[in-house]
Amino acid sequence: MKADIVTIFPDFFRGPLDYGITRRAQEMGLAEIKVHDLREFTHDRHRTVDDRPFGGGEGMVLKPEPVFECLESLGLAAREERLARNVEQSVVLLSAQGQRFTQRVAAELALLDRIVLICGRYEGIDERVADCLADRELSIGDYVLSGGEMAAAVIVEAVMRLLPGAVGNEASTQQESFTVDANVKSVGSADSTCGSNGLLDYPHYTRPAEFRGIGVPEALMSGNHEEIRKWRRKRALEKTLRNRPDLLEGAVLSEEDRRFLTGIKDRDQ
Repeated sequence: MKADIVTIFPDFFRGPLDYGITRRAQEMGLAEIKVHDLREFTHDRHRTVDDRPFGGGEGMVLKPEPVFECLESLGLAAREERLARNVEQSVVLLSAQGQRFTQRVAAELALLDRIVLICGRYEGIDERVADCLADRELSIGDYVLSGGEMAAAVIVEAVMRLLPGAVGNEASTQQESFTVDANVKSVGSADSTCGSNGLLDYPHYTRPAEFRGIGVPEALMSGNHEEIRKWRRKRALEKTLRNRPDLLEGAVLSEEDRRFLTGIKDRDQ
């Protein structure tokens, strides 16, 4: 996969791209990540990338010319082709007004040959970039950052770890919070003791078996895979109900799961 990041702060990415799975993916030849300085596509003495918005308002807005010229230099397929999915490329505008970035979106992007991430900055970016260049707008959460650089780093990390071979144990990426396996029809029939299927992750314990008077739950010490699976499932359901009840609407739930959740709700009333 190729990933291009368009930004006015290229030095920001010297850290996030040089560690962990992102670095591993590049060293293994699974990914090629390039950072493009938007100021290199300006033509005035001050290398101006922003201007005041028409109609007034606070702050500055990124100008369209440098962004258009930068993307034109990348040799991408036409936007119409990308939207028609005739080519496996996508141009993403990072914006507080965008669709929320999720694990499902990360999985979609991981299937592509190339992604281009445009980092917004200041009060926003000229709307013609969104209308004519971007295939989609993404936001990493319902809050405002000073720019899209942090969001770009988050998306790159989430996507890179889904590339085959980037993670040592590929099965682990299918057993994490927010991951839904569309092939699992019944949670109770899953072979794995640790599939999440759209829930938050269950609690983890490691050695020592007792620490400061707090022991590891007996179910995890039993060696009984079915007992372990049931314990993990219940704890994942409890944590999801407590911290992210919205996820339960899209999670794969069995009748046993639903009865368990009903019992918790009745107990807490």
